[in-house]
Amino acid sequence: MNILVTGGTGFIGQALVPKLVEAGHQVRLLIRPAKRTPRVPKGVAVQIAVSSVTDARGLRSAMTGMEIVVHLAGVERQGAYADIMRIDIEGTRLVAQVAKESGIERLVFVSHLGADRFSAFPVSKAKGLAEEAIRSTGINYTIFRSGVVFGKGDVLTSGIAQLLVAIPFIFFVPGDGRSLLQPIWVEDLATVITWAIDDPQTLNQIYEVGGPEMLSFCEVVQTVMEVMGKRHRFFYLPPPLLRGLTVFLETSLPRSPVSVFWLDYLAVNRTCSIDTLPRLFHLKPSRLSQRLDYLNTTNWRRVLGQQLRWRGEA
Repeated sequence: MNILVTGGTGFIGQALVPKLVEAGHQVRLLIRPAKRTPRVPKGVAVQIAVSSVTDARGLRSAMTGMEIVVHLAGVERQGAYADIMRIDIEGTRLVAQVAKESGIERLVFVSHLGADRFSAFPVSKAKGLAEEAIRSTGINYTIFRSGVVFGKGDVLTSGIAQLLVAIPFIFFVPGDGRSLLQPIWVEDLATVITWAIDDPQTLNQIYEVGGPEMLSFCEVVQTVMEVMGKRHRFFYLPPPLLRGLTVFLETSLPRSPVSVFWLDYLAVNRTCSIDTLPRLFHLKPSRLSQRLDYLNTTNWRRVLGQQLRWRGEA
């Protein structure tokens, strides 16, 4: 199949695009206009189309000859700098409309556990509105409401690792740290998306997917500390106070390892049925502790230094 992937140079896209190519699909990446050279997945042959998800003409051109659109593009990782309304909501609505008009057979969308148009949390609300926009067009869809995704370059474990290196001895935890997460390895998510594209039974379905274990945020941090050989004491802070510190970090360090959106994610449990992947996709998902080798192959002090230099150049 001919597949257009938006956000294909991002965290999930870096894992998904090689799998799509390996499965025999012809892949075209939609890359937004930018001064910086995009991180195109290495070692795979792909086509490139340059357009923003808010440019209808550019989207029509990019979708020419395509059969499937996988929509990953979003700006939530930019935190306080993110224009969620324009990109995640209006952009998704436009992608779905143009896809329908262009005769695209199916739109695959990666959402979040807890997506709800009536949510009090901006990202969950945005994902809920985006899902509704897709369904309202009448296009065939497959939506994955995913648990927090982990892997090299993620927000979860990489953000924790940076904080462990940046702040000695203590680790700030929002509230009591008992909010439950269900981390799913990025390669597992990419595999399921690839398989779903070839399965007609996944048309017009919404799947809630996560890893094989439900862990509190403190348990996730403890797992990362064990892998990295770190020993920090948990310091529990009221969420409003930690939010203030996070806003300060985002203001002074645009590539901050934490964001206000991440704090929102931790405000409630983000879990689903544990058996979804084995039962529906016959995939045994990886546990968090099994896939964290990358934490010890990254120079986290250098990563922090690069972020500071990026701030100076911005």
